[in-house]
Amino acid sequence: MSFKTVVRSFRTLSYVGSYKKIRDRPYKFYCAALIGTGFVAYSQMKRNRAEMKEIIQLKNYMAEPITPLAQLEKNQDDMKTQMELLIMRIQAEFCRALEKEEDEEAKFKVDRWTRNEGGGGITCVLQDGRVFEKAGVNISVVSGKLPPAAVQQMRSRGKKLESAELPFFACGVSAVIHPRNPMVPTIHFNYRYFEVRDKDGVQWWFGGGTDLTPYYLNEDDAVHFHLTLKHACDSHDPTYYPRFKKWCDDYFTIPHRGERRGVGGIFFDDIDSPSKEEAFEFVTSCAEAVVPSYIPLVQKHKDDAYGYHERQWQLLRRGRYVEFNLVYDRGTKFGLHTPEARYESILMSLPLNAKWEYMHEPKENSPEEKLMKVLKEPRDWLKLERATA
Repeated sequence: MSFKTVVRSFRTLSYVGSYKKIRDRPYKFYCAALIGTGFVAYSQMKRNRAEMKEIIQLKNYMAEPITPLAQLEKNQDDMKTQMELLIMRIQAEFCRALEKEEDEEAKFKVDRWTRNEGGGGITCVLQDGRVFEKAGVNISVVSGKLPPAAVQQMRSRGKKLESAELPFFACGVSAVIHPRNPMVPTIHFNYRYFEVRDKDGVQWWFGGGTDLTPYYLNEDDAVHFHLTLKHACDSHDPTYYPRFKKWCDDYFTIPHRGERRGVGGIFFDDIDSPSKEEAFEFVTSCAEAVVPSYIPLVQKHKDDAYGYHERQWQLLRRGRYVEFNLVYDRGTKFGLHTPEARYESILMSLPLNAKWEYMHEPKENSPEEKLMKVLKEPRDWLKLERATA
């Protein structure tokens, strides 16, 4: 397994445009790179084997877990426990990474909530910061009975569910970051685990994804973002990235506009193979790739110059973001239809400010038009098709 990882990583260096300079280095450099990559892969493999299960880290979380601590400790091998501890950790790591890019006084407001039917969540929101106009990072751990509308939606995706109302468990982490500077892209990610109990037993699956929505196109940023996600996928299955990249391009589409929401990333649902443990490890790798995929872009652009024109374009693009989330996003619809839904947390993804302008068209050959071309025709950022050929 580690040898395959080395080979994939080495090949990646040969075809990504950002590493053209590396290809011009002498043969000794390649040997050193190969040895270094092999060491990293081996160390990662050892670490993964040593940390097969998430560890309860109360002092590091943003708040206490939703499930009582005694229950978590009693059921450490249960996937529900493992997933709850994972999303608690990812939430805390991402929130603290964002706070480091902000002014000292800008901190996340932490709101721990519960629901009568079962479970609850932790909503962390930072508003009106110098770097982030609004940043929300949520986790939810909920249980109860699925309403008929949710059951029907799952059936439409191929789930074989007999009853109209079914006991369920769902937990996940979700984040949307709206930066103040238009040169810093918005990021969204969501990783979740679902269980439904029917007459034939328990059905389970994972879902999620990470995608980037820039206001101004920077091709190096897009390559960095996609390359980071590809590495996370490749460590589990080399077919994952191209498959889930296309899924992302297709899912985050605004049909009535004929455009994508952003430059994509990865997206998947109903992952229930090759095993529950391997699917969990894959989701863990994807969730851990969020910080290295995004924070370098924030650091790179948060102090870039911009003016009134760029700000107005950012507000227009945020309007498109709102349209997708409220009209098409399946997660938003599921949340709104769930009994005792907490609307403040569900609508956390919406920006503080947005704008709609009648029949707006960007000027020809402008940076805004450059972005629109990519949104209408998704690009193969890592040139995988050419590399394969």
